[in-house]
Amino acid sequence: MSEWKQEGEEIRRTVTAPDFPTAIRIVDEIAVKAEELNHHPDIDIRWRTLHLTLTTHDAGGLTDLDHQLAAIIDDIARKHGA
Repeated sequence: MSEWKQEGEEIRRTVTAPDFPTAIRIVDEIAVKAEELNHHPDIDIRWRTLHLTLTTHDAGGLTDLDHQLAAIIDDIARKHGA
């Protein structure tokens, strides 16, 4: 998870997609996986740049679920050339 940086009780990553439509496709795929896991990242979309934050609010910090979703996000971003 070298792309993810821990800040307090969160992990954060910035993903830069090749273009805006690809950024939206990445977000859409993340949304599908997040729903399957019932674990949702904070996503800030700025043109083709996505800022993602993961934490487990009800656990008060990071859990295995955060790391699991981070790995899924990494795979999705890589698949789209981000």
